[in-house]
Amino acid sequence: MTATDERPSRRMFMKYACCAAAAAAAPRCVAAESDGVIDVHHHVCPPAWLEGARDQIAATNRNTSVVTGWSVQKSLDDMDQNGVATSMVSITNPGIWFGDAAKARKLARVCNEYMADLKRDRPGRFGGLASLPLPDTDGSLEEIRYTLDTLKLDGFGFMTNYDDRWLGDAAFTPVLEELARRKATVYVHPNASACCGAAIPDVSPSVIEFPLDTTRTIVSLLFSGALAKYPDINWIFSHAGGALPMLAERMTNIIQSQPRLQSRIPNGAMHELRKLHYDLAQGTSPMQLAALTKMVDARQIVFGTDFPFWSAKSVRAGMAAGDFDAAAQDAIWRGNARRLFPTLV
Repeated sequence: MTATDERPSRRMFMKYACCAAAAAAAPRCVAAESDGVIDVHHHVCPPAWLEGARDQIAATNRNTSVVTGWSVQKSLDDMDQNGVATSMVSITNPGIWFGDAAKARKLARVCNEYMADLKRDRPGRFGGLASLPLPDTDGSLEEIRYTLDTLKLDGFGFMTNYDDRWLGDAAFTPVLEELARRKATVYVHPNASACCGAAIPDVSPSVIEFPLDTTRTIVSLLFSGALAKYPDINWIFSHAGGALPMLAERMTNIIQSQPRLQSRIPNGAMHELRKLHYDLAQGTSPMQLAALTKMVDARQIVFGTDFPFWSAKSVRAGMAAGDFDAAAQDAIWRGNARRLFPTLV
């Protein structure tokens, strides 16, 4: 990071303050799309998903009214009030896989068509990250074709694990091969694993298990060799990479000490980890930013909010407290996302 250039930053925030004032008078106010923020971590809750995943949503140990009370207008209001031009929408945990392949295929299709309609009806305001019925490989390959070739969505939204199998598992190889062939962008959201989700009484999985499961799935991709084998997949991981920045050097040392791991990761751990992208949803505390920016530079960091659980306001405030210069701010707010999602309007 370099020292903050306060003059461009102040002009940016004055402009967004004006937009927020206009939004209060006219809720449909639209931020300037040429230079507004792109939010890569923004959730939608289609009615069919709320119905199909009702029991699983209720079991997530959080305020389910935030999920069931979501609406398109609430998304637009938060975006307009905080200078967000475009949100890349995805389904939040618990996702769509509940052990029934036919049900997962149906939920994936209806959720993806919902996102495609949202993108079509409000061009420039929304992009779509398709769900896949993983671990159903055949269904996932078909949905990749449909969402990219027919729906023209922008990428994919994965969970960190499916039935306690993390993304580097060999079962997912055909899907990773197709995503690499398509040069797809994949955003990964944490999901509690059965092994550890209730390890400590009264501690919600979102407290420690979500960041740890994000770390587990990155480690799975790294140690299996998938990151090195499929360099054309563009990965985005939530919440500043979870615990990864604190453990990256430990991983590097372990890999260097074991020849069988070196053969899978010939360029080393840090080479692979520094190619990944990390969003800032619930990841802008001084401690998190210090760790993340020691591992990667601003080209690998993207803006994310975790709406409707958090607002863009909190992420912008955290970024403002960080030591980002004007070029880094621009890359994080929009430039990196534009590169990752070239199909955005």
